[in-house]
Amino acid sequence: MPKEKQSFLERLTGSIKPEPEESESVEMEVAVAKKNFVEERPREKVIVKEIPAMKKERTWMEEAEGQLTIDVYQTPSEIIIKSTIAGVKPEDLDVAITNDMVTVKGRRMKDEEVSQDDYYYQECYWGSFSRSVILPVEVEAEKSKATLRNGILTVHLPKLERIKTKKIQVQEEE
Repeated sequence: MPKEKQSFLERLTGSIKPEPEESESVEMEVAVAKKNFVEERPREKVIVKEIPAMKKERTWMEEAEGQLTIDVYQTPSEIIIKSTIAGVKPEDLDVAITNDMVTVKGRRMKDEEVSQDDYYYQECYWGSFSRSVILPVEVEAEKSKATLRNGILTVHLPKLERIKTKKIQVQEEE
């Protein structure tokens, strides 16, 4: 029973192993294909001109922010968010709350400058950080409160009380 010849794609991707005698022909076909591809592409001269928007975008990318780790859980009456924010003063934190989202922003400042050559390990994040989280239920933003104790930020978000259906009894009018 004669074997069917494998397609070029099957041999190229390796989905079916080529026979030893076919190995050279596959390599040759690939080399020819690469040569033809390179020869067919015309050379273009590209002039890059920096526009102000590109400069602004590059600056934004250089100012990367760290992302806070958070725990979000609920009690029967509120949503609670906790985050470790050691080394940050309360006045350096900004907590923005809407009915369905919370954003925590801040900045952790170095208390001393150390040369990069003097570090053995550098794992702490210094600089701006932020974290936004979409809440699982709506909350009353006006009644929310945030506290910072021993480097732990705790945000209490009272759940929004939805008007529940109330049944009333129909009385006969005389």
